[in-house]
Amino acid sequence: MLTKFETKSARVKGLSFHQKRPWILASCHNGNIQLWDYRMCVLLDKFEEHDGPVRGICFHQQQPLFVSGGDDYKIKVWNYRKRRCLFTLLGHLDYIRTTFFHHEYPWILSASDDQTLRIWNWQSRSCICVMTGHNHYVMCAQFHPSDDLVVSASLDQTVRVWDISGLRKKNVAPGPGGLEEHLRNPASTDLFGQADAIVRHLLEGHDRGVNWVAFHPTLPLIVSAADDRQIKLWRMNDTRAWEVDTCRGHYNNVSCVLFHPRQELLLSNSEDKSIRVWDMTKRTCLHTFRREHDRFWVLAAHPSLNLFAAGHDGGMLVFKLERERPVYSVQGNILYYVKDRFLRQLDFTTKKDIAVMQLRGSTRSPPYSMSWNSAEHAVILCFRAPAQENSAYDLYMVPKDVSTQTPDSVESRRSSGLTAVWVARNRFVVFDKTHTILIKNLKNEVTKKVQVPSCDEIFYGGTGMLILRDSDHVTLYDVQQKKTLAQEKCSKCRYVVWSQDTNHVALLGKHCVVLCDRKLAAYASVHETARVKSGAWDDSGVFIYTTANHLKYLLKNGDNGIIRTLDVPIYLTRVKGRTIYCLDREIKPKTFTIDPTEYHFKLALIDQKYEEMLHLIRNAKLVGQSIIAYLQKKGYPDVALHFVKDERTRFALALECGNIDVALEAARALDDKACWEHLGEAALLQGNHQVVEMCYQRVKNFDRLSFLYLITGNLEKLRKMMKIAEIRKDMSGHFQTALLLGDIQERVKILKSSGQLSLAYMTAATHGLTDEAESIAASLDPDTPLPEVHADGELLIPPPPVIQFEGNWPLLTVSRGFFERITTDESKGFVDAAADVTEGEGWVEDEDLRLDEEEGEGISDQLAAEGDGGGWDVDEELELPPELEIKATHDGASDSYFAPPSRGAPPSQSWTSTSPLVVDHILAGSFESAAKLLHDQIGMVNLSPFLDQFLNIFGRSACSFPGLPTLSSMYAYPVRPSPGKTKLPALPIRLNDLVQRLQVGYQLTTAGKFRDAVDRFRGILLCIPMVVVESRQEAAEAQQLLTICREYINGLLMEIMRKDLPKENPADQVRNCEMAIYFTHVNLQPAHQILTLRTALTVAYKIKCLQTAGSLARRLLELGPKPEIAQQARKILQVCDKSPLDESRLHYDEHNPFTICGASYVPIYRGKPEVTCPFCNTSYLPEFEAQLCRVCTVSEVGKKVSGLRLSLQQR
Repeated sequence: MLTKFETKSARVKGLSFHQKRPWILASCHNGNIQLWDYRMCVLLDKFEEHDGPVRGICFHQQQPLFVSGGDDYKIKVWNYRKRRCLFTLLGHLDYIRTTFFHHEYPWILSASDDQTLRIWNWQSRSCICVMTGHNHYVMCAQFHPSDDLVVSASLDQTVRVWDISGLRKKNVAPGPGGLEEHLRNPASTDLFGQADAIVRHLLEGHDRGVNWVAFHPTLPLIVSAADDRQIKLWRMNDTRAWEVDTCRGHYNNVSCVLFHPRQELLLSNSEDKSIRVWDMTKRTCLHTFRREHDRFWVLAAHPSLNLFAAGHDGGMLVFKLERERPVYSVQGNILYYVKDRFLRQLDFTTKKDIAVMQLRGSTRSPPYSMSWNSAEHAVILCFRAPAQENSAYDLYMVPKDVSTQTPDSVESRRSSGLTAVWVARNRFVVFDKTHTILIKNLKNEVTKKVQVPSCDEIFYGGTGMLILRDSDHVTLYDVQQKKTLAQEKCSKCRYVVWSQDTNHVALLGKHCVVLCDRKLAAYASVHETARVKSGAWDDSGVFIYTTANHLKYLLKNGDNGIIRTLDVPIYLTRVKGRTIYCLDREIKPKTFTIDPTEYHFKLALIDQKYEEMLHLIRNAKLVGQSIIAYLQKKGYPDVALHFVKDERTRFALALECGNIDVALEAARALDDKACWEHLGEAALLQGNHQVVEMCYQRVKNFDRLSFLYLITGNLEKLRKMMKIAEIRKDMSGHFQTALLLGDIQERVKILKSSGQLSLAYMTAATHGLTDEAESIAASLDPDTPLPEVHADGELLIPPPPVIQFEGNWPLLTVSRGFFERITTDESKGFVDAAADVTEGEGWVEDEDLRLDEEEGEGISDQLAAEGDGGGWDVDEELELPPELEIKATHDGASDSYFAPPSRGAPPSQSWTSTSPLVVDHILAGSFESAAKLLHDQIGMVNLSPFLDQFLNIFGRSACSFPGLPTLSSMYAYPVRPSPGKTKLPALPIRLNDLVQRLQVGYQLTTAGKFRDAVDRFRGILLCIPMVVVESRQEAAEAQQLLTICREYINGLLMEIMRKDLPKENPADQVRNCEMAIYFTHVNLQPAHQILTLRTALTVAYKIKCLQTAGSLARRLLELGPKPEIAQQARKILQVCDKSPLDESRLHYDEHNPFTICGASYVPIYRGKPEVTCPFCNTSYLPEFEAQLCRVCTVSEVGKKVSGLRLSLQQR
C-alpha cells in the first residue's frame, strides 16, 4: 500500500471522493465535515452545522453539492461553492448511518437506526419513499450503479435487495404507471397501484449484525461485511440470490468492504486495525496493512483513479495499492517500456509502436525499474516485493528482429536483488538484500563483490560508476577504483535523470529537484509542495519536470516556472523542441505541444544571447506581469522596456533604468499629474533640465519652475514667470521672482499695491530711487513716521548669471546596450521627433483651396501654443575670473640668497603639442592655434560665430577649489582616457548631446518657427568641429548630423526668403512657386517633407500649374499622410489630371537631379559647374566662390582644405 496523503483529526466515519477534482470529504465523529485537497495536502474548507457525529457523506456527480447525515437525525444538503448548507431534510427518528446520491435521478438514499430506509427528492426537498422491513438498525444502504435496485444491511443479520422500479415510474415517468408502459399495455388496469419499493431478495447467512453492503460496478454481485468477522460474496439474478463464498481472516468486526473498480479484488477494513486486499477468484487474502493504534471504520474508492481512502480513529488516509509509474528507458530516438507483460518499442520519429518480446511473470507484480544495455541489446527488469528480501530481477537478451505482433516469450535469467543497473558494456551491478554490490556478467555470474558506503538504493552514475543513495545524501562512487568521488545533499532521492550527453544529471526527490554536473556538483535546485513525478532534459539544457498537477521547468541558474497545468499525472520520456513525449498511468504513449518561449527567453538572458532574445521579443507573445517582474528582479528593466506595451508599466520601467526619453513618451501618453511629477524628479537627478521644465509646466509648479530658470540663468523666462505670478495674483511668488531678478522697481510696485507703503519707501530709498521714495513719502499719512534708512544697508541685488546654461548636465559616457543599439538602428538614423507633432502656423495654410465646394482643412497650431522656445538662445558671454598670480616676497637681507622655485607648467600646456584636435586647443586656452586648425581643416574665415563656443568650452577645462587660508585657489584639470602616457582633457561636448538638441530643432520646424529653428540647427552645426569620436560608427553619425543641419538650414533660409518675397505680379508668384517646389527636394524628415509638399502643392495649384501640382500630389500620397490630407491630395490630383498643363513656365525639371544653390536658391542640375563649402558642403554657383557661406557663416566657399578631423586615429 502506497500512502499518498494522511490527516490527523477526530474519528472519521464517512468518506467521499469528488468525481473530477482532487478533493475528498471526511465526516468526523466530532460533528465536523472536512474538505481536503489530497494532491496539494491542504484543508480547503470545514463545515460545522451538525450536532453530534456525522456518519454519512457523499458528493454529487455533476452538481456542486454534497449530502451529509448525522446523529442529530438531520440530512443536510450543502453547496461547496457557496460554502453553506442549502436546506435540511427531516423525517428520521434516530441516528443516520449513510447517505448517497442517485447517479441519475435527484434522489438521496438514507439509512437510519430507526430501522427504515428513506428516499428523498432533493429538488422538491421531500421524502418520496419510506422502506420498512428491517427489525434492527439499518447500517448501510446504496443504490445500484445502473438498475432500479437498492441494497441495505442491518444489525438484524440480513441483507435486503429492494426493487424501486415502481418509485421510478411514479416519480420520473408521467402517469400512475408510467406513460410508456401505459401505451405499451393500454388494456391492463392497475386497480390498487404498484408499490414504490418491494423486497426482491432477502440474504441471510451472517451470524452477527451486518455493517456494510455494496453492489459490484458491473457484475450481479453483492459483498457484505459483518460483526461475525466475515466477508460474504453473493450472486443474484432476477429470481433469486445466493451466497457464493466467504472470506475469513479479520480478527474483529469488519466495518466496511467494497469492490475494486477495475480489478477482481475486494478491499475491507476492520476494527482489528487492518486493511485487507482479497482476490475475488481465489477468495484469498493478498495483502494486509495494519496500524498500531487506530481502528478502521470506512472505505471509499475513487470513481476513476486508482485511489482509495480509509477512515480510522485518528483521521484518514488516501492510498493506492500499487505503483502506477510506468517502467521505461529512452535510447536515442527509441522508447522502451513495459505494458501488459510485453516489452514494447516506440520510435519517436516514425511513431511506430511494436511489441518486442513477452515477459515472464504475472501482471499483478509489475516491474519496479528498467536498465537498458544498447550495446548488447539486453534489458534488466527489477521487481520489488513487499518484503524486500523477496525482490528479484530478470535479465533478458532482447531479440533484434521482431517478426510478429505478438512475439513469444524470451528466456530470462532471474536472481534475487533489490536493484540491478548496467555499468559497462558487459557488466551490471546488483544491489542485494544485504546491501552489498555484486558485479555480474552477461551470464548472470558474479565476477566481483564490492563493499560500498552505507546506502539503501543505487542508480546509474556513468560508465563504471554508481550513484548511491542514503537518507540525506547521494554519493558518486567509482566501482573500479572502489572510492567515493563526490557527495551531494538530496533528501531521499527517488529517481536519477541523465542528459543525453551525460554532462548533466537531475536528482528527483519526493518534493525536490537538484541539478548537478557529471561530477555531482550541484548548480541548481528547487523545492516543490506537490510530489515530483518525472523529468527529462531539453536540447537546450533546460530540465523539464512534472509534479502531480503541473509541468514545470528548471534553469541552470535555479530559476523555475510553470509551463502548463496537468489534469492527471504524466511521466516524461522526451522533450524535443515544442513537443512533449510522455506516458500516462495507463501506459499509453502521448504527445502534446507546449510553448517554450518563456524559458527559452530566460535561458537566452542568462547566456546573454541577445540576438535570440530579440528574435523572441519580436516573434513570440511574451505577456504577463511575471516576465516583467523577472526582468526587473534580474536587473534588466531596459530589456523589458522593449516589448512592454502598457504605458504605465513602460513608464515605471523607463524610470527604473533611467531612460528619460521613453519615460517622457509614456508620460505624454498617460498625461497623469503623478507621472509628470515622478518624471520631473528623475530628470532632475540626471540633470536633464529641459524635461524638468516641461514637467513643471505640465503640473503648473510655478515655484520650482522659477527656481529652475534661476539656476540655469534663463532670466527671460524668469521674467515671464513674474508676469504669470502677477496674473495669478500670487503676491508672494511675484515678489520672490522680482527679488531673484533684482528688479527694484517691480518690488516697490508690489509693496505699494499690497499696502506696505513703509516697506516700499525703505526699499526705494535704500536702492537710490529718490523720486519714487519722495512720491511714496508724500502719499503717506503725515502722522506716520518715515522708517529710517540705514546708510550702510546692503542692496538685495542678485549676481547676474555668468552664462545662460542651455545644455543638459554632462553624464558619464557608457557603451550602449545591445537592445539600445538595435532600437537606434531600427530608427534609421536619428529619432524623428517631428513625426507625431502637429505643424505650426509658420507653414502655408490651404484653407482657401475650394475643391468640390468643400473647404480644405487647415494645419493646426497645437505645438506652437505650448511654448516659444526662446530659452534656447545664448545672450550672455562667459566671463572668466582672472588668474591669481603668487608673487615672491623677501623679508630682508638675511633671506636675499633664497631663490623661490619657478612655477610649474599646467597640464594644459602639453595639450596643444600632443593633440591635433580643435577642442583640445580650445580647452588649453590656445584660441589662436584652434582658429588656425579650423582655417586649415574647414576653411574658417569668420571666427565670431565660434567665440561663444570657445568661451563656453574653455570654462569647462578646469575646476577650481579653495586651498588653505591666505592661499590662492587650486586648479584641477579633468582628463579623459587616451592612448599613450599623455592625458588629454575631458570632453565638454559629446555627440549624444548634439543629437538630443536636434530634437528641439525638429519641434521648432514643425511649429513653423523657422528663424529659431535656423539658429538651433546652426548652433549644432558649429559644435560639430568640437566633437571627438571614438569609432567609425560615431564618425558616420557625426557626418550624418552635419548633413541634417545643412539641409535644414539651407531649406529653412530659402523658405524664409520665399515668405518675404512680394507676391503682387505674376513673375513674383512664379518665383514664389519655384522656391516652394525647391524646398520639397531638401532632404528633411518625412513629417516635414509632407509639410513642404503641402505648401508647394497649395502654391502651384493657386497659379494654375496643374501638371506640377499633380506631380506634387503624387509625391505627397507616396509618403502616407493622414487620411484627411490624403483625401484632399486625391481631390487636387483628380482636378489636375483633367487638364495637366502649367499656365506659367517654371524653372524646374523634376526628372533631372539637382542641388540648390545656397545663395541664389536656384537649382544646379547634375553636370553643371558648382563650388561647395569646405565645412558644411553646401552647393553654390561658381559666381559665389570665395564668398562667405550663407549656411554655416564661418567658411569660405570653394577653399581647398585638409578636412575636418574629429579623432586622433584619423589620417
